[in-house]
Amino acid sequence: MTTDVVAGVAEGPVAGEQPALPSLSPSRAADFKTCPLLYRFRTIDRLPERPTTDQVRGTLVHAVLERLFDLPAPERTEGAAGGLIEPQWARLTAAAPELATLFADLPEGAFEQFLSSARALLAGYFSVEDPRRLEPAQRESLVETVVDDRLRIRGYIDRLDVSPAGDLRVVDYKTGGAPREAFEARALFQLKFYALVLWRTRGVVPRVLRLLYLKDAEICDYAPDAEELVRFERTLVALWRAIDEATAARDFRPKPSRLCGWCSHQALCPAYGGTPPPYPEPAVEPAATLPLIEE
Repeated sequence: MTTDVVAGVAEGPVAGEQPALPSLSPSRAADFKTCPLLYRFRTIDRLPERPTTDQVRGTLVHAVLERLFDLPAPERTEGAAGGLIEPQWARLTAAAPELATLFADLPEGAFEQFLSSARALLAGYFSVEDPRRLEPAQRESLVETVVDDRLRIRGYIDRLDVSPAGDLRVVDYKTGGAPREAFEARALFQLKFYALVLWRTRGVVPRVLRLLYLKDAEICDYAPDAEELVRFERTLVALWRAIDEATAARDFRPKPSRLCGWCSHQALCPAYGGTPPPYPEPAVEPAATLPLIEE
């Protein structure tokens, strides 16, 4: 789940195997709910998007928190986390050199401010959680399952904690500010997605879905139940059918909202006087994408 966005293409079938199922990630599902045209631009046209410094900072902080748990428990201190920032930045830029160019046109000192803001987010993490008392079962882990015998749902969980009694807690780090109630539902949509996968693969409904808002040092806990996840599964299947119908009709319409101000594709959007590019020929099968770190 990083901003060195890696597009996941649905693989073709191997001889003797069943055709690969279409797949859907939380980010792409959220894209279609937010704006069908945005879904098309990202998943079908695969238009490039230059990541913002906020997104890259989120990727960096996630990388640090993942590596923090490689240390022995007594060494998981705020100072140790701060010491991981520069090595993790070096690792990220080695994998995606274009990230280093983000600061080329910014004022002098922007990169130092970027690193300082990452340290502030880590301080927010340590104010709400003590990693010396935790031993995560999984970190940055891919989870997936098939629903309705026709759709593969998949995504990457920031952290999965498992208690001695077998209770599951899904943890997601958010590096933006805690949202208003309307936007909190969007964040919980992602966690319900993971909860459904875990329930279908492990037979256990997660006890807690936890959002850690590092900027504001706030925790949002939510306890799902099986009936809710059944309804959520139906919602995902209906959403995929809508995506499938839009793909067959090549009809992805814009859905203007306050989120348009953050869209990279306004110049191509009819709602802003733009014209989308020609629909790809042959049409690209919608596929899952490893999602951006969301604020």
